[in-house]
Amino acid sequence: MNNFEDLVNKDKYQVFVFCCPALIPFNCFRHPWFVINKKGETHIYEIGDLKMNSSYLHIDIRPLFKGIEYIRLFKNFLSEPTLLSSIEGDVAEKIIEFIENTKTNYPYCNKYSLLGPNSNTYLQWVLNKFPEFNIKLSWRFIGKNFNV
Repeated sequence: MNNFEDLVNKDKYQVFVFCCPALIPFNCFRHPWFVINKKGETHIYEIGDLKMNSSYLHIDIRPLFKGIEYIRLFKNFLSEPTLLSSIEGDVAEKIIEFIENTKTNYPYCNKYSLLGPNSNTYLQWVLNKFPEFNIKLSWRFIGKNFNV
């Protein structure tokens, strides 16, 4: 397993984009999330399929650098995360502010569907606002093209 914790610099603003395989039987698809670092204050932002507090936006509901945990053949299985991109500095500070305002700015916080809007719709929505990420999502990111 990768030691992504070593990437966090407590003296910088950083944004990381991670993904992991989605839950079985959809594990050929991807589930993304953002890890933000505000000079040592870290948080995870993602859209999930469970509505919590009237929203599908999840903040800090699981460890920063862990994939989705699920039961496979009666044993816990943790999907391995992949780092897609990271940004530091002034641009990262702007992205962090944008992500932190997701609850009021993202049009689909209260709507979720397997084909979109979903976590990939959210990822593409942020990527469209910040082309500095320079990420082209593959077909495995189902929902990426849902009205973004």
